[in-house]
Amino acid sequence: MEPRRPPVLGRYAARTAGVLAVLWAATLLAVIATGLRDQAQRTDAIVVMGAAQYRGRPSPVLRARLDHALQLWERGLSPRLIVTGGTNEGDTASEAAVSRAYLSARGVPDSALLMETEGRSTSQSLRGVAELLEGRRLHAALFVSDPYHLLRVKVLARRLGVDARTSPTPIGARRMLRRWPEAVTESIKVPMALLAEW
Repeated sequence: MEPRRPPVLGRYAARTAGVLAVLWAATLLAVIATGLRDQAQRTDAIVVMGAAQYRGRPSPVLRARLDHALQLWERGLSPRLIVTGGTNEGDTASEAAVSRAYLSARGVPDSALLMETEGRSTSQSLRGVAELLEGRRLHAALFVSDPYHLLRVKVLARRLGVDARTSPTPIGARRMLRRWPEAVTESIKVPMALLAEW
């Protein structure tokens, strides 16, 4: 007896599932690779992606991003820093305002600081950053955020016409391994960012 062949629809479904699995794995690897690679170089602006703040103080995640951006600025990689992030429910100050105060207290002059204060998501903040850069005829930016966040940041920034480079917050290999669920989440969000702003 000849073995039964699976229905055509079933074969297509299996192939599609296989292709999607390969694409997802490739995206996951790209998320990790981007997070491990530091593209720090001279640019028009260093952009700090916002994160939570608590009663006017940056959360540990935001503080790590700000400290890293400050080091890049002190190395002379850009004359300006752009801080991002709006207000969430119950906040009395925006993430950007808290970030600006933190950097000002560490010696960054007001003339070097720009704020994007409306964004409540990555895509909203990046739209604001793109407008700030365009209004000043600037094109290139070095984005600072957590490692696994940076591929999506780069994809969205480039869709908005920004020549984007990335510099991950140094968190160490062990912490990166512990935060693998973030990499998985980003591996799903990145394809969405390619199709529509997310």
